Amino acid sequence: MKYLLRFVWVAAVGAVVFLIAGIIATWAPDRSVEQLKGRWAQQPSQFLEVNGLQVHVRDEGPRDDPVPLVLLHGTSASLHTWEGWAADLKGQRRVIRFDLPAFGLTGPDLQNDYTLETYVHTVEGVVNAMGVKDFVLAGNSLGGQIAWATAAALPQRVRQLVLIDAAGYPMAPQSIPIGFRIARIPGVRRLAEVVLPRGLIQASLRNVYGEPSKVTPELVDRYYELTLRAGNRQALAYRFDQMQKADMAKGMAAIRELKVPTLILWGGKDRLIPVENGHRFATDIAGSQLVVFDDLGHVPQEEDPQRTVQALRKFLLKP
Repeated sequence: MKYLLRFVWVAAVGAVVFLIAGIIATWAPDRSVEQLKGRWAQQPSQFLEVNGLQVHVRDEGPRDDPVPLVLLHGTSASLHTWEGWAADLKGQRRVIRFDLPAFGLTGPDLQNDYTLETYVHTVEGVVNAMGVKDFVLAGNSLGGQIAWATAAALPQRVRQLVLIDAAGYPMAPQSIPIGFRIARIPGVRRLAEVVLPRGLIQASLRNVYGEPSKVTPELVDRYYELTLRAGNRQALAYRFDQMQKADMAKGMAAIRELKVPTLILWGGKDRLIPVENGHRFATDIAGSQLVVFDDLGHVPQEEDPQRTVQALRKFLLKP
């Protein structure tokens, strides 16, 4: 009995030491915007005051474009997810992309309000501040949900709509990235506000890519460092809490009322929002076009920008 108790005591001490060592090894406190700007806000980045926030924006291409493209990223992403599209399009079209509140260098909303209505208000505030009246609006995942909600709220201003693996319907995910799962667990997510293993970011990215080998160290760096932006981890938890209370039935009714020309792009290997949801958008939005990329995942515009932007170009040419 004495030897058993000693063994249990040694094992318990070992477990505590191992836990402490793990925390120290993955300790990752918040970083200020100033610390992150040098790498992630190089030219042509600018910061635009909108609704009390300093919104990180990139505005490229000809300023005389009468109908610019506005690009909205998804949860835990940033304006950098559109780098391939912007590089391809900016020679002919004005391309505006920005970090949504709670993400990237824009950071948390001042009131911790991450409702869909507030995000729509942010999009309107950005285009108004930039002097843009009419625009083409594209969004991925959460950005896609914000895009269709903005089109419903501003039907006279959104000329064309592009939904990429967009949220909006009940989901039956085949797999949820581990980072998202942690953000939904109250006790664990508090620890995640100061501890962030780089491997967790890598695993989450590999989970949402159709071909995990495309997840490079540079890509992991970007997501990892921007997640550390002061307040972003806490904001993600608030957003997931508020998402649970959203009126999905009201949103689905709004989708069915959309009249704007719509292109729907989807990754056939999306395990977070499966392609069945893409078919549902195509059914509910009259006259819409659905293009499925069988080998791509949840962020097809980032995973294969060349192929996906070609589908966009064909759509933009339509009258």
